Amino acid sequence: MKIPLFPLASIFFPGETVPLHIFEPRYKDLIRDCREEAITFGIPVVIRGTMEYGTEVQLVEVVNTYEGGEMDVVCVARQVFRLRSFENQMDDKAYGGGLVQFLEYDFVADEGLKNEVIQSIGSLYRMMEVPFTDIDAEVFTSFTLAHKMGLSFEQEYELLQMSKEQNRLLYLKKHLQTTIAVLAEVERTKKAIELNGHFKNFDPLDFKDLSF
Repeated sequence: MKIPLFPLASIFFPGETVPLHIFEPRYKDLIRDCREEAITFGIPVVIRGTMEYGTEVQLVEVVNTYEGGEMDVVCVARQVFRLRSFENQMDDKAYGGGLVQFLEYDFVADEGLKNEVIQSIGSLYRMMEVPFTDIDAEVFTSFTLAHKMGLSFEQEYELLQMSKEQNRLLYLKKHLQTTIAVLAEVERTKKAIELNGHFKNFDPLDFKDLSF
């Protein structure tokens, strides 16, 4: 399938709200076409100088239009795709486009695994002293708090490419376990440093009892 493309060094997961500030003339044209023709467009992820995976998004609302024609828009992320080809100008348009292949995603996962991930997120947030609200496992997916688990940009990109929910949750579980273990060790080290930094009274050694 051929769709317009708006490359960004950003990652958006299916179902996520995508706020964009549009200022380049070619992308102003793209938003106009989205409004008039009800088309969607893709955001390929620019990473390490390449583009291979991205997410299709649909325009929801133009929130603000400025005097110079710039716009604040809100979109919603839909399907993940793999980019098969890219062209700087799509047909007779100023903006780029390309052929994409949509991934067959699923959101089927073991309920117990979901709860494990949710509990681990809660543990991480408590360790970081960040407010945490209980999450209903029935509505929770691997993308619910994907941007708020301490994943690196590269890790988020790996997550985006996983089509099975069970695999995504296992990936997050492993990441959370590793992160929690590291933070626990940091906290232990911090307490040891604080303890050793205090003045203490030591009993003097009786050298008569020592042999050399």
